Amino acid sequence: MAKKVVATLRKEGAGKEWTRIIKAVKSPKTGAYTFKEEMLPAELAKDAFKA
Repeated sequence: MAKKVVATLRKEGAGKEWTRIIKAVKSPKTGAYTFKEEMLPAELAKDAFKA
């Protein structure tokens, strides 16, 4: 599935402007960690980790 996503984002160099961010988020209910995955423009990647 990841290959298909990468292939669709590679239209004339447009795929290089996106960043995949994976965060570990702790559940307040169980205390277990889950992973949240996002695709963001490269210039917003640093701001996503600050929030």
